[in-house]
Amino acid sequence: MTPQPSPTEHEPSAPQPTAPQPNAPQPAPHQPLSIAYSPCPNDTFVFHAWAHGRVPGAPAIDVTFADIDITNGMAERGERDLLKVSYAVLPWILRDYTLVPCGGALGRGCGPLVLTKEPGRAKDLAGKTVAVPSDRSTAYLLFRLWAAGEVPGGVGRVIVLPFDQIMPAVRDGRVDAGLVIHEARFTYQNYGLHRLADMGEHWELTTGLPIPLGAIVAKRSLGAERLRAVAEAIRTSVRAAWDDPAASRDYVLEHAQEMDPAVADQHIGLYVNEFTADLGEDGYAAVRGLLTRAAAEGLVPPLGHDALEFV
Repeated sequence: MTPQPSPTEHEPSAPQPTAPQPNAPQPAPHQPLSIAYSPCPNDTFVFHAWAHGRVPGAPAIDVTFADIDITNGMAERGERDLLKVSYAVLPWILRDYTLVPCGGALGRGCGPLVLTKEPGRAKDLAGKTVAVPSDRSTAYLLFRLWAAGEVPGGVGRVIVLPFDQIMPAVRDGRVDAGLVIHEARFTYQNYGLHRLADMGEHWELTTGLPIPLGAIVAKRSLGAERLRAVAEAIRTSVRAAWDDPAASRDYVLEHAQEMDPAVADQHIGLYVNEFTADLGEDGYAAVRGLLTRAAAEGLVPPLGHDALEFV
């Protein structure tokens, strides 16, 4: 496992498209594929079997654990063969990477939350400072689409913090509000915080679609045969996790660090679902809907009509 440095607080900046790298060296068939995903329970649960050589015939993988803000940047720089990234970053990376139709995070009732220290309403965020987990994240994209209609005049300063630092920052008054993801949905009350808005709830009410959050992408240069092997390995790893949840328990809790086991179970139950095994028609509709709407608002570049197609 390759360690990854922790991200630091920074102001959001617009991601820049990166040039394709068709001649970039690729791992030989016998070499492990490099993959980066988060230490969150849903990712470690999904990839446990594959990471531990329990998927017969699957290529070996070399795992790096990294926060979503880090993996989004890795994808823009083409630094791994496989990555868990935000759906919001796809328009900038799909020349070099393809969306893998499994292993990601979509669902219902699982959207990012806007939290504040005191109860309030959306209009109270006008001109205020908001912490977000990544300026390239789906959470932030959903927040921008929501705030455009709900926060007159818009928010003030937006800063990026690692997701596990956002709730303490709100509690301690360093920011006025925080956009949170992952297990914060289950633990924000422990910090004495209040839910001001649910981005997923807003998305579902306005579109009727599931909430697209995190995607698995793979380098196109791996070739069709290896890409199909990647998708099959992920599906098999997911099924193995469902068939024997206890097998991944130590791996999940080791990387979840201080997380209560019950919270880890809730996390997995919410974010690992039928869309993790296969995006399906509704999953693809959700992804296209999000990125099409965001492009219409000028928040992301438009996608080509076949940009989301897998091999």
